[in-house]
Amino acid sequence: MDHFFTESFPDPEPNQGQPVTSIAGQLKLFLLDLIQTLVLAGILYLGINAITARIRVQSISMQPTLYEKDFVIVNKLAYRLGSPTRGDIIVFQPPMDPNGEPYIKRVIGLPGDTIKIQDGKVYVNDVLLQESYLKSPPGYQGTWIVPADSLFVLGDNRNNSADSHQWGMLPLKNVIGKALVVYYPIDHWKILNPATAVAAGP
Repeated sequence: MDHFFTESFPDPEPNQGQPVTSIAGQLKLFLLDLIQTLVLAGILYLGINAITARIRVQSISMQPTLYEKDFVIVNKLAYRLGSPTRGDIIVFQPPMDPNGEPYIKRVIGLPGDTIKIQDGKVYVNDVLLQESYLKSPPGYQGTWIVPADSLFVLGDNRNNSADSHQWGMLPLKNVIGKALVVYYPIDHWKILNPATAVAAGP
């Protein structure tokens, strides 16, 4: 006669072999994730602010390239890694009020250049600038020599701009950075590159 043996085993405890996370443990993990996310966001924010600035245009002096209330991204490292070129649109502290609101203008003359404005035209070292971006030609005239460590800047709205033709040269040390992009309002969006910042030509 065959004999069958039976063996009973205790029922496994719930979640045996699996970690049990309490509500307190879940809250701790959530708070840890939140802190890590906030720290990372803070680092990114500080990093972005270290290399860029965001400014709002406050005047009509750069029309039709830039309009009042346009928001612009500025590269603050542009001239630590390179030098300004003619046609660049730059943001700077005005020399007559270094602690005031920044200005935004176009670079026309570099150190050593001779600028002449005559009969509504701008000449750099006797070379006529091709300026398709102007609202209207300048109604003034004069000749300026740009000293070392300085720039000659003008607004695109030449006859409604406080710039180098009025207050003189811009020290390079006053430059904050190079304007890159108009990002707001959306219908004004554009990249401020050589296509919209034509430099000297024959």
